[in-house]
Amino acid sequence: MTVAKPLVRRAGPSDAAACANIIVDWLEATPWITPRFTRAELTGLIRDGLAIREIYVAGDPVTGYLSFNPEADHVVALYTAQPGQGVGKALMDHVKVGRSYLQLWTHEPNTSAHRFYSREGFEVVERKVEGDDGLPELRMEWRA
Repeated sequence: MTVAKPLVRRAGPSDAAACANIIVDWLEATPWITPRFTRAELTGLIRDGLAIREIYVAGDPVTGYLSFNPEADHVVALYTAQPGQGVGKALMDHVKVGRSYLQLWTHEPNTSAHRFYSREGFEVVERKVEGDDGLPELRMEWRA
């Protein structure tokens, strides 16, 4: 049995709360990170981000989202409600279309994300001892 590829579409203001919920759920399940924003603050940040980034969501209801800065070819955020279900891949495949380069930063302790990004063709190119939230981060790049 094959799993249907989730529908990916551009996010709108009404999707911000669902995206924030996915992040909050991930934060609450991740012992090595301390949340910096409330659910309401994250919802506002995502809603504000719609004007300056390409934000995509997958699923109905929303089960994942990707925030992308096209000027820097930078995947700013990628979160899914249930990793391993193909949602992250669908979002990443969507943003790769027509591009030959992408970059992203990922928390160094997030080894499951590193495995996913490696499967997607990303390679570690840089390490930052302390990111914005105080944790070490890795910069990864993908080239077509």
